Amino acid sequence: MSKISNVLSMIEILSTGKKYSILELAELLEVSPRMIRVYKDEIEKSGIYIDTIRGPYGGYVLNQKITLPKRNNIKNNINIENKENFNLINKAIKEERKCLIEYYSKDKENITKRIIHPLDIYCYSDEFFITAFCELRKDMRNFNLNRIKEIKILERF
Repeated sequence: MSKISNVLSMIEILSTGKKYSILELAELLEVSPRMIRVYKDEIEKSGIYIDTIRGPYGGYVLNQKITLPKRNNIKNNINIENKENFNLINKAIKEERKCLIEYYSKDKENITKRIIHPLDIYCYSDEFFITAFCELRKDMRNFNLNRIKEIKILERF
């Protein structure tokens, strides 16, 4: 895994409040004990302080309440047919903006135009879906990203 991923994983592990030895953390993250010390320094540079317990039964303890964004482990082989649409949806979610989409039916024969308020994007069964409020149906819906033909970002909702 990357350094950032390992640092976030270390924070998640330590967030349980349990004491972990450097060797335990190294084994969990599949890195050397030296790297655990490097990760600890990086975490502390960002303002999250980890207590060090010295001695033969020592280790690291995180005595702060840290809330990390939920991370999804996404497989590398997921097919995104249109990465531009993926990026546009993420931008709309971040900026809390509506989108006008052209959406294919399941059989890909009909296209409907819908204004949606995207709230989240998630991966399920190796495909990405958008959870959004649909103005056409006046209800929350899940849209398959690969069935969106076109996206236009509109004003804030």
